[in-house]
Amino acid sequence: MVFSADEGDAVGSGERGADGGGGNAADAAGGKVSADPARAAGSAGAAGVAFAGPARASAPGGVTPGRPPTAVVVSLMLGMSLVALDSTIVSTAVPQIVGDLGGFSVFTWLFSGYLLAVTVTLPVYGKLNDTLGRKPVLLFGTSLFLLGSVLCASAWNMAALIAFRIVQGLGGGALQSTVQTLAADLYPLRDRPRIQARMTTVWASSSLLGPALGGLLAACPGWRWTFLINVPLAGLALWLTARHLVEPVRSPGRRGPVDWAGALGVFACGGLLLFALVQGGVAWPWLSAPSLALLGASAVLAAVVVRVERRAAQPILPGWVWRRRTIAAVNLALGALGLLMVAPMVFMPTYAQSVLGLGPVGAGFVTALMTLSWPLSAALCQHVYRRIGFRDTAVLGISLAAVILFSFTLLPHPARPWQPALVMLLLGAALGLFQLPLIVGVQSTVGWAERGTTTASVLFCRTVGQSVGAALLGAVANATVAARLADAPVAGLPERLDDVSRALAEPGSLTPAASAHLRGAVAAAVDHIFLGATAAAVAALLVLLLVAPRRFPVLPEQE
Repeated sequence: MVFSADEGDAVGSGERGADGGGGNAADAAGGKVSADPARAAGSAGAAGVAFAGPARASAPGGVTPGRPPTAVVVSLMLGMSLVALDSTIVSTAVPQIVGDLGGFSVFTWLFSGYLLAVTVTLPVYGKLNDTLGRKPVLLFGTSLFLLGSVLCASAWNMAALIAFRIVQGLGGGALQSTVQTLAADLYPLRDRPRIQARMTTVWASSSLLGPALGGLLAACPGWRWTFLINVPLAGLALWLTARHLVEPVRSPGRRGPVDWAGALGVFACGGLLLFALVQGGVAWPWLSAPSLALLGASAVLAAVVVRVERRAAQPILPGWVWRRRTIAAVNLALGALGLLMVAPMVFMPTYAQSVLGLGPVGAGFVTALMTLSWPLSAALCQHVYRRIGFRDTAVLGISLAAVILFSFTLLPHPARPWQPALVMLLLGAALGLFQLPLIVGVQSTVGWAERGTTTASVLFCRTVGQSVGAALLGAVANATVAARLADAPVAGLPERLDDVSRALAEPGSLTPAASAHLRGAVAAAVDHIFLGATAAAVAALLVLLLVAPRRFPVLPEQE
């Protein structure tokens, strides 16, 4: 698809304006330089990414025009697919892994450990992207991910496999942060929706392919191949990046001492907080000593991090990320997105199988419908935000999402399979209209030297939102099911929550009345979860209306 210059200018003219953050951005209309020194350095030095091959003329502001080589784009797609694939590919191989290595009581850390490592390293890699450059960080992250995959395939017990999964996650954090940042570097603003839509498609398709591929590999060559399959993919991505991606020489002033103290503090604080959220209500009660100790320690570390970052010359988490209205609003809105995403992605498969009686394939199809409409909506939303702006497009998307999430609670019981399937299809379209304008818009308000930190900030908030959402909505589900079991008018129901999943998997072990009551309890729990997701969508809407500026302050060189 080809876009005219007038279409590209429409974005710039439609998104210029004051941010209201106290010297947040350059005055795009008047060409004034920001009062924020870090912002001024970022916009003044907004250098594009160069490519190996024939020389190309640079446009004013240092942005290299034209499309990037196919090899560079393929390397980014491979990096994105690796992170997404490994978040789900292990799920169907768990029985074989546990049967071989043991460790049934701790196998959930195959997922939690990976998620923790990815999440807590996002801010660190974001700052390193701006300090050291994109290419070194991407090469390091890909190499570390490749090493972690080889180590996972050679694991001799569950403890070793969990440790090596954390190594994988440390590399995955670099991949996720850097690939999203490079997507903004490589493309001008008018073409950015196209690459972001492709990234969304790659992420969605890889996440959906993961369980099926993991089951196939575990059944045939063995579970170790769920990790060995990463070796040729990561190796190809590593070679393409090293061979074809060439960054411009940056001024020495943009290089500074790495804030290793801040990086360690962020890693420790984030790790403790997410560990508390993952284990709370599962390994121990929320108000127990372990939960309170972990949450208290994370709060103390957060205060230490704030103190360290205020004194650092090049902080990992600079204060301007939260002082600027645009970035702060996008951080909060995408945090709410991460929370509400738990409802359709985590609990919809359970609803489809336990309440609707669908098999794993049918449940996967219902869930997959959201990931089919999301990329399509993301690709088309550029035609909306060029007319009404980034914020108002996101407002439209999240408003529709709130209505759709609430409509799920109005479905009859039992619902027909096409009804939740339609909800998922419409929800994906609404969220594509919400997320992509925010990411494209916020990346366009900062220069090269701040884009890595900004991108990592919004990804970090979205991932933390997912962790918080899993903890909160999981607690809501458990409380609802426990209350329905306690007040059950029929006998023969499970007495403990741990026995519910077994009873659902073997409905023949219950009387028809008990089975129907249990399905009704699960349906009520999922209804309450979708109500919580609706509240998160409303919170995101209020953030956009009350905090975000109506016109994002797009920098002149981004137009």
